[in-house]
Amino acid sequence: MRVVSAGQMRSIDSNAINNFGIPGIVLMENAALAVVREILNILFQGEKRSLRGQKAVILAGKGNNGGDGFAVARHLSILGMEVNLFLFANPGDLTGDAKLNFELYQKMGGKIVFVEDEKQIRLFKLALMQSHIAVDALYGTGFKGEVPEIMAGFIEDLNKAELPVVCVDIPSGLEADTGRVNHIAVRGDVTVTFGLAKLGHFLGEGPMYTGKLVIDQISIPEYIFNEEKVFAYLLTNEVIKPLIPVRHPQGHKGTHGRAVLIGGSVGMSGAIMLAGRSAQRCGTGLLQIVVPEAIAETVDLGVMEATVWPAKDFEMLTGSSWALIAERLEGANACAVGPGLKQTESFLSVIKNILSETDIPVILDADALNLISREPDLLSLRKGKGTLILTPHPGEMARLCGCSIADVQENRMKLAVSKALEWGAIVVLKGAGTIVASPDGRVFLNATGNAGLGSGGTGDVLTGCILSWVAQGVPPLGAACMGVYLHGKAADLLKDQYGLSGYTASEVADHLPKVRKEIEES
Repeated sequence: MRVVSAGQMRSIDSNAINNFGIPGIVLMENAALAVVREILNILFQGEKRSLRGQKAVILAGKGNNGGDGFAVARHLSILGMEVNLFLFANPGDLTGDAKLNFELYQKMGGKIVFVEDEKQIRLFKLALMQSHIAVDALYGTGFKGEVPEIMAGFIEDLNKAELPVVCVDIPSGLEADTGRVNHIAVRGDVTVTFGLAKLGHFLGEGPMYTGKLVIDQISIPEYIFNEEKVFAYLLTNEVIKPLIPVRHPQGHKGTHGRAVLIGGSVGMSGAIMLAGRSAQRCGTGLLQIVVPEAIAETVDLGVMEATVWPAKDFEMLTGSSWALIAERLEGANACAVGPGLKQTESFLSVIKNILSETDIPVILDADALNLISREPDLLSLRKGKGTLILTPHPGEMARLCGCSIADVQENRMKLAVSKALEWGAIVVLKGAGTIVASPDGRVFLNATGNAGLGSGGTGDVLTGCILSWVAQGVPPLGAACMGVYLHGKAADLLKDQYGLSGYTASEVADHLPKVRKEIEES
């Protein structure tokens, strides 16, 4: 699914109006009808019933978003619904299509409350109590900054009301390009957006406020969308399904991917075992694990199907493990370094060798990233070699970039894309709304997963998942996207069973085959 910025959507609208010749008022009318259809669906679940006796409250601003709200009010009134429209603008400030739709609604004798100050909030509270649904048409995709104080009070009451809220295009108070909310925004149950989905629906706090997202093309032809250079995409079943490798009937363990996993240390054996378990749950044919001697037996028992190679290092891997690692990498299809590793200074030389002397895809995670953050220029050693995939969480990304975690979280997509270009690597920036950024400038947004993933070991499971798909021959960018999507999908399945707490990283790994199979059969 394509995802655009506010500027890109304005460009698409302009192209549709000025070059293709669709009048703006037609686009606004189609947008309003899309919202009305969703309102009918919410109230009646598809049954054909009359809106007579039903009541709606609509909040409208002065821009085109408000114009959509006026058109929605008109259509609902025609269908017999009683509508109370609260206008947060001076009618004299309305222009263009918004002004026309306001005048049409006014000519129908529609109820309008002009909000000038807090005096109107009593009427608003009463309208909320009597209504069956609310529509947010205050601000559109051009909004940035903070909602005015007077309006904030109305939004607060709207968010507390026990009735469904439909947002027009994007929840008011949510920034369309960043998903940022300053102080307050409308919490929608459903957001009906027009043309294409917006970045803010998926970034930052966007998913918390957007609710269910419904997309309507509002009659814009497909070729108009295709003329816009889109760089962002949402991961969906339809994107992932074609990437899943098909096993040949005569295949064997040697043809189903040879993967090498490097890491582990005393006290951190669980991390490397979770990564190994995940890699095998995703179907790796042959998995070799290199660990320090002290935990080799534990890992061998924990990941019985893998071949475990103990390094001469006792408690944690050091530079002396390179000879063994180099031997294991011969004939491998991919390797991952980092789960449970610990930061041994001398092991940085091993990472240097892996980056500079191997041409198979390499995944760096956890303490491998923390070691690299001491000398970020080492990432340039990989240029001209095989693919490099980095899987940092916000703290690791902050160390790699020499900035604060707050800086990372404030500009997640922009930072991931810029660093993917700078490092020539695929960057998987983990966290709520994981981002996969490619060095070619494309970015993939993930909407699967939930807060239950905020527990120890889930990142290790993701590393093993990506490693497995790369080793099985999935193109590295596709493998990163598959890993992220299926990892979140498995967590969502567990959330449905247990809620947002109580399930473990190992259970996420064990559910990976099930969600893969569901996608294959979808």
